[in-house]
Amino acid sequence: MIKKTIIAIATIAVMAPTMALANEHDNNNAISYSGPVDTITVAELLENTSMFTERNAIVEGKLIKQIDAETFIFSDGTKEIQIELDDDIRMPQTIDATTKLRLFGEYEGGTTPEIEVDRLQLL
Repeated sequence: MIKKTIIAIATIAVMAPTMALANEHDNNNAISYSGPVDTITVAELLENTSMFTERNAIVEGKLIKQIDAETFIFSDGTKEIQIELDDDIRMPQTIDATTKLRLFGEYEGGTTPEIEVDRLQLL
């Protein structure tokens, strides 16, 4: 009986941090705000393509081409840029090249500038 109790306590101690982290990334409880936000154009982002450039960015536009499972070409009407969607982004509906989106992420310059998208919102 004591051995089973020790095993149960050890199991809980090992799993508790994992369960806590899993709950942190649960976007079902995220606030869905649709009001105004400060956005930037892709053209403005591409003014600085130094490989040391990193900045938070919010852009609005459309995914115009899929490269692989998580990589797309995004256009806001000014220019195009490669984006990479975070693994845990899920959409409840299908999106296409006409779906207007707001992307929240980090812009990184370099030879292939891209936005690493943490969250996206349908507009």
